[in-house]
Parts: sequence; C-alpha cells; structure tokens
Amino acid sequence: MTEVQRKEFQAEVQELLGIVIHSLYSNRDVFLRELISNASDALDKRRFLALTDPALQEPNLAIRLIPDAKARTLTVSDNGIGMSEEEVVENIGTIAKSGTRAFLDNLKKAGKEGGLDLIGQFGVGFYASFMVAGEVELVTRKAGSDKAVRWTSNGTGGYTLQAAQRKEPGSDVILHLKPKEEGDESSKDYADPWELRQLVKRYSDFITHPVMLVTEEAGKGKEDTVNSMKALWTRPKSEVKPEEYAEFYKQIAHDSTAPLETIAFSAEGTLEYHALLFIPTRAPFDLMFREGRRGLQLYVKRVFIMGDCDRLLPDWMRFVKGLVDSADLSLNLSREMLQHDRQIDAIRKRLTRKVLDTLKDMKKNEGEKYLRFWHEFGTVLKEGFAQDPAHHEDLRELVLFPTSRSTEPSGLADYVARMKDDQKEIYYILGESLETLKGSPLLEVFRERDLEVLFLADRVDEFAAPALHEYQGRKFRSVSQGEVELPGGAPAKEAKAKEEELQKRHSGLLEALHKALEEDIKEARFSKRLTRSAACLVGAEGDLSPQMEQFMRQLGQAVPKGKRILEINPTHPILGVLEKLHGAGPESPQFQDSARLLYDQALLAEGLPLKDPVEFARKVADLMVAAQR
Repeated sequence: MTEVQRKEFQAEVQELLGIVIHSLYSNRDVFLRELISNASDALDKRRFLALTDPALQEPNLAIRLIPDAKARTLTVSDNGIGMSEEEVVENIGTIAKSGTRAFLDNLKKAGKEGGLDLIGQFGVGFYASFMVAGEVELVTRKAGSDKAVRWTSNGTGGYTLQAAQRKEPGSDVILHLKPKEEGDESSKDYADPWELRQLVKRYSDFITHPVMLVTEEAGKGKEDTVNSMKALWTRPKSEVKPEEYAEFYKQIAHDSTAPLETIAFSAEGTLEYHALLFIPTRAPFDLMFREGRRGLQLYVKRVFIMGDCDRLLPDWMRFVKGLVDSADLSLNLSREMLQHDRQIDAIRKRLTRKVLDTLKDMKKNEGEKYLRFWHEFGTVLKEGFAQDPAHHEDLRELVLFPTSRSTEPSGLADYVARMKDDQKEIYYILGESLETLKGSPLLEVFRERDLEVLFLADRVDEFAAPALHEYQGRKFRSVSQGEVELPGGAPAKEAKAKEEELQKRHSGLLEALHKALEEDIKEARFSKRLTRSAACLVGAEGDLSPQMEQFMRQLGQAVPKGKRILEINPTHPILGVLEKLHGAGPESPQFQDSARLLYDQALLAEGLPLKDPVEFARKVADLMVAAQR
C-alpha cells in the first residue's frame, strides 16, 4: 500500500460514533481506561503467542502514555501483538459481530448513564477516544511483519489508510485532543501528566503490565511507572479494600457500576489457585445472545492465557465475571486441552459450589440484595434445571417465582410455609407472560379456596418445571394438566357422585362437542377448576404444553400437534345455551359455530393464537347481530 486509501465506516459504526461523540458518556475519563485495557490485551496476546513462537518474545512489554502539551496530543503506545491492515479494517472500520442492531438500540435506551458499560461489553471501547479527540490516528505493526499501517479519522463519515513506519511491533493511538472547555470546571486537560497519573491510579492500577508515563524534564525524556501492577487476587482479602475490588471489577468487566457481590478465595493443597469472582449489579445487554462472550479470565502463574474460558463455570452461571490464576496448569493450555483437563474440572466444581453457597447466603441474610440479583439474572440461573441435574437441589433453594398472591417473587420454602394444613401439593401454572397468567380462568377455583399458585412465566420455566419435581416432600402439580383434587371442597365421595350424575345427564352434549372439535381436542368434560368462566383447555398428565410444542418446532423438530381437553363450567349459563342448540340438532351450523367459538375463546384466555382469526371475528359479528333479532 503506497497511497492514501479513503474508506467509509460501516453504517452501524457511523451511528455508534454519533452516539459516543455527542451524547453517550457523562464521564469522559474512561476513554483512557478503554485504551489501556485494549493495549493490555494486545500485550497479553503477544506474550501468550510467544510461548510457541520464540520470534515474538519481548522481555519488556509495557504501555506508554506520552502527552504533548504544545501539540495538544496524547499517545497511548504498546509493544503488543499489533494489527495488519486487514485486521485494522475488520476491527475498527466495522462491527463484525452479530447483535449489532440490538446493541445500538440498547445504547439509545441506556442514554448517558447506562451507555458506558454497554460500550465496553461490546468490545468497541476504542471509539471512546472520540469523546476527547477531534482526530484519532492509529499506527500499528503486527508482530512477525515488517509492514505498518496508519489509520486516521475525525469520527465522521470514514477514515483513511496508508503505509507507515514503526520500529517495533505494537500500536500507537495518537489522540489530537479537543480544547479544554472554557468555563467548565469539570473538563480536564488530558495532556497534563498529573491528570493522567490520577486517571491511571483510579481506573487501571491493577493492569498486570507497567503503564509508563513519558514526560520531558530538562530536555530529557523521563519514564515513570504509574500503576502498582499488583495482582489483586493474590493478596489476602483482609488487606484489600472494597473500593479496590470495585475498581478492578470495573476494569475487567468494562462496567461503570460496582459489583453486587465479590467472591475472593484461594485453594491450597494438591491443586493451588486463586479465584476472584464478581456478581454484577446489572445484566449486560448481550447476556442472552448465543454469540456473546462467556467465561472467566484464566491465568497460569500470573501469565494471561485466555479472556473467555467458558470451562471454568457452567453456562447457567455466565453472569459471573472474574478470573482464576493457577500455579499448576500448563502455560500451553489450549481450548481443546481444557475439555479433558481434570484439574480444570476440579476448579470448575469448586467455583460452582462457591457461587451457589454465596447466593444461598445472600438469599438467607440479605433478602433485598438477592432480589436485585434475581431480577437481573434469575432467568439465566434457572437454565441450570435444563442443563445440570447434579445441582437441581441447590437451584430449588435459590429459585423465586411470583405467585397468585403477589407479583413479588417468593422462594419455595416461603411458599411451603404458607400452605394450608390440608394442602399436599405445590401448585404452579405455566404461560407466556405474567399478565396472561394473572387472568387465567384455570385459577378460579384456587382463588375461591385461597390456594396459592406459583407463576412460571419465563420461557426457560418450560424446562425448569419438570425438574422441580418435589420440594420438602411435596410434589409439584400443574393446574393446567390432569384432574385436580383440591382441599376445601365437598367430601370426596359426595363430589364423585355429583360429578358422575352430571356427566351422565349431559353425555350427549359432551360427545357432540368432542365430535365438532375432534381435530383439536381429546375430549370434552365438565370442569372442577372453573367458577366464573365458560370453558378452559387443559392437558392430559404428561402432555407437552402448547408453548413447548411451539418452541420445539422453532428448533426444527417435527412435533405432532397435541390435542387438549375442553372443560366446560357446569354452573355457567352457557351450558343451557349449548343444550338448547344441541337439542335443535348437533350438526346445525349454530351448534358447530358455538362449539368453535367456545374453543377459540379458551385459546384466547391463555394468550394462544387462533387457527383462523378472520373466521373467529366473523362468528362473533354474526352472534352480535343475532342477539339483536
């Protein structure tokens, strides 16, 4: 490349830059944290690759901050892995990751307060440079290559690329600083060495590489190391202040908010390692993205190995941030080796137990704090029911569910403590949303008899429900499946006789309803659940729910359409209407239309889609007209 090339930013990058430059950050200082963090990553990568490629070895890995007050520039320089021209275009000219649209939408919603951590989590902290710089230059040379490239942009429209010279591999980010805003006492001079020292101490003190401040004294350059480089995780917990843990967390998690909980411990004996884990206060926007980064940072003897080791914790604990530093693992550990490493398995088991015990303690002793955790990460934690049978018992102690008595989530122990003396089972109901469940006709008899029902409204609850099974000797019972035998009703023998008499008297009607709807229902019967509504749909014991059927089809699985049971309220006036229509002829259009309307309204009550909404609307209109005749 001999001439200057002009390239346009990807459309999403242009939009992102506009947000960053004009409205995103309320605290501009963090640009330096982002650039130092990127430089540290580049140094870590070079040191790791040098383990297998001696040509990449560099004994004096460092980050240098070079302010120039006269030229109004600040250079952040490193001798890390560097980038090729292709990598510069890929990493800075585009956002080559899935979920870009969702990311930008979240930035807009978050605004100034919440946008800060979103930038870092998406891995595009480089763009924070434009908060303080009118123009940014990047001069970089990839380790192992003798070619360097210069990238330049003012943050609007596009950028230029051209060949450059750099003596050694690594990168220089040169910021042409905006003028200090007059009359604004909060604005800072980022070419001031004193200011830079304070920012490094505040945000990047625990970076494991030296951060050198290069200044001019008496015409000579002077370098001072301005960060402590102390491996915080190796220090006794009693010697570390909470604010030190908080700042370290913000650095590694790219979060502006202090963690909700810090877990620091060391293991000694046959397997030695240090672990420093954090439970965030807020969920990152990409927590539920399949392509999102997962896992903890892994160090071996304080040498960085990888930043997203997903083998150290199960996927249903992916909300946990932090690191593990082991003295016993191999420095040449690869992702493939991780899959079969017994030491990694032992560490994973211990870390998982530590997180579970911490959450149990939080739930028991800090209820409000645990509620904050649950609102952010409860859905992810419940994935453990589907993925990890070995921890079902632990998860039963941790799960919270809203109930028919309160939308504030409740634990299973609290539910059991509130159960009626003659109640033998734990009742629950599955559905698409909390609002739909609150109005479900299936709950009518439970409300009448003051029986509490758990609301399982998350999609993951479809997988969690079978794993709940029982708690403290009480089995779980879905209110939408099978027959229900509830406490507080008539004596069993009396109720059975009344049910048989009712079924016999209206057997012809029930058979006719079944025939009219035989493509959709297994049978029609009278309901013990309903007190006000005309009808409802229930599944047979062990049937898949409609939501689970739909989910499995979305995954491409061939699932036959399940048939459900139509239950009629024997005390509702609709029964008399149906008997009259049935007496006039079960094959008549009026009876057939009424049967279909009854089925469709039962679907709507559950929030489920109708087979033919247009036909339903026509039948309702015809019914309204007929009512006026």
